[in-house]
Amino acid sequence: MKRPAAFFLSLLFFAVAALFGAPAWAQDEPNPEPPRLRIDLTQLSPRVVTGDSDLLTVSGTVRNIGDRRITRPQARLQVGERLTSDRAVTGVLSGEQAQDTPLTDFSTLTEALEPGQSARFDIRVPLNGRTLSKPGVYPMLVNVNGTPEFGGAARLAAVSLLMPVLSAPGGKANPPAAKRANVSVLWPITDSTPHVLSSPYGGQLTLSDDTLEKELKPDGRLYSLVSAARAAQENNPRVRDSLCFAIDPDLLQTVDAMTRGYVVGGAPGPGGGAAKDWLSSLQALVKGRCVVTMPFADADLTTLGKVHSATGADPDLLQSALGGAATIQRLLGVRPQEGVLWPDGTPDSQALIAMAGAGFTTVLTDGSKLQAKAPISGAVTLSPSGQRAQPIDGLIAAAMTGAPPNPQFPTTVGAASQPAISGQNGLAAIAFEAGLGRTDTKPNARLLVAPPRRWTAPTSELTTFLDQLGAYFADGLATGAPLTAQLQADATGTASLSAGSRDQPASTGDPEALSTLDTQASGLLSAMRVDTTARVQPEAIVAPVRDAIVRGASTAWQSAAPDAAVANANAELGAIRNQVTVEQPKQTIALASGSSPLPVYVRNDLPVGITAQIALKNNIGIRPLAPQQTPFPAHAGQNKYLQIEALRAGLLSVDVSLTTPTGTSLGTPARFELTSTEYGPITIIFTVVAGAALLLLASRRIYRRIKESRKAG
Repeated sequence: MKRPAAFFLSLLFFAVAALFGAPAWAQDEPNPEPPRLRIDLTQLSPRVVTGDSDLLTVSGTVRNIGDRRITRPQARLQVGERLTSDRAVTGVLSGEQAQDTPLTDFSTLTEALEPGQSARFDIRVPLNGRTLSKPGVYPMLVNVNGTPEFGGAARLAAVSLLMPVLSAPGGKANPPAAKRANVSVLWPITDSTPHVLSSPYGGQLTLSDDTLEKELKPDGRLYSLVSAARAAQENNPRVRDSLCFAIDPDLLQTVDAMTRGYVVGGAPGPGGGAAKDWLSSLQALVKGRCVVTMPFADADLTTLGKVHSATGADPDLLQSALGGAATIQRLLGVRPQEGVLWPDGTPDSQALIAMAGAGFTTVLTDGSKLQAKAPISGAVTLSPSGQRAQPIDGLIAAAMTGAPPNPQFPTTVGAASQPAISGQNGLAAIAFEAGLGRTDTKPNARLLVAPPRRWTAPTSELTTFLDQLGAYFADGLATGAPLTAQLQADATGTASLSAGSRDQPASTGDPEALSTLDTQASGLLSAMRVDTTARVQPEAIVAPVRDAIVRGASTAWQSAAPDAAVANANAELGAIRNQVTVEQPKQTIALASGSSPLPVYVRNDLPVGITAQIALKNNIGIRPLAPQQTPFPAHAGQNKYLQIEALRAGLLSVDVSLTTPTGTSLGTPARFELTSTEYGPITIIFTVVAGAALLLLASRRIYRRIKESRKAG
């Protein structure tokens, strides 16, 4: 009887689990299977709990992204204990599972979700102060369970987020904290990825796709970043003073070129008007405000330092990446903070030396990358370069950037992955660092906040983030402070830079591939000379190639294919090389003799003169003499006669190509068809040998006949 009873109890257990959801302890077990559901949150209200808050609402959709049917998907909201240490906050952000309790029961969303189907959920929690009873930051979890086909009930998707509580719901508002922080915010204006396919000297800009155009239009990513910041400037002076705009010079250069017309997909680009409007809005936004420079195309300076040409390292690439301040001043009419740079990644010693050589004495960097013997509370001096490092708050940066799912719990994602609430964890981390729920905050601590460099969020979320930041300032939790105040403070202590735990691979740009391109660009430059009529500097012709190589080292290429990183540089090189060409003959060339010269017509459409040498390939039956370096004038064609020797008679063919003296190819090879009546030495030798053999045989036959006739007589 024991076995039937146990079997009956097991059936009863699973039946209850299927009807009412699996018990809470089962949902916290590691689930290594890939996600079968995806949660897309659309609303979280309020974003910060205060004494006036009476209802917490979480809304969104659940979509079946797997290949199995999901039975009875259910959702609920869970809350953990108040976080009181950096370690606890970091653990939640990195995907560690917090001990939590349900705020609601599981609510069934639908009877079943087939692959591709979705269902909406709305979770409402009355707030009475019993759960969120103390000011602080609390971890919350939107938890969705279900039963996949051929499987058991399990957690199939979850979103982890942080909720700041300024005062218990229904209670009195707490007085402003005595140790409030001074907060400055870097607002990044940079491209999602470089979109330039080619932009040759004197030619029209060609974009790889229409992504940038969409980002510049209303509701686009770049449009939202500018419009939300402009609204905050107009509505909240405290927020306005705290903002400093970090700008990518390559983005400005590209948008400016779009206003003059561009090509995408082989047709005229339609985004010129949007580019002009956005650039005007950005000019109005930054007028008289704090601006800092980013490297050109947000390039990884360490990667660029590893790029070398045939003659060694190319310092000009690093200088190109660091020379964007002039572009910002020219196009926006505002001078960036002198000597201040915000690079991505972790610059190595060579990059730091190049930065110092370009006049950058202050580096804005993630504070988690600074290693020092004593705790870092402000600017430090970098060892051994001697530059100043202004730390960006690492905890806030981690909260806003997010982390990939924990391998043990791949179904749980952070709030940063949800566009509609992507700033939520950042708001909570700012409150935490300002002293909410922790006891070790120093009075008047300086916090430098930096959202993700390519922050993708709708205008509504960006506006909510800045509005809530203004509410912090109004409530006395923090004070908006200009970045210049932090930059003017004295550095205390020394530190060294090292890669942080959140560092991703800097870029997919391969230094070796970029070095090959740089060698070709150097070969072109060395072959060029100024034309006395056009008066164009060769450096101006090759500059688009160098810009493209810098784009190839952009940190935006982290998740892109390696070929995408070098497509621009290859196109720029092709645009130069294809302007120096060998003209294809319209008819077969007849050689008057075996040593007749081969006429070759070379056209140079570049505005500079270039020295090239003509080379023959696939030249069976033809012996070329030693190639000579020949100068070709700008914007002109020229006939050159190449000395060759025909080795046989008949129809011959040869590929004629051009290279620079260093071997960089120019144009495309042209196929020459030739006819020759000249007998080469091999043919003559065979003819002489055959004639001699014939003469010998004939003489032998005559001799034998004479001998036979004598015998007969």
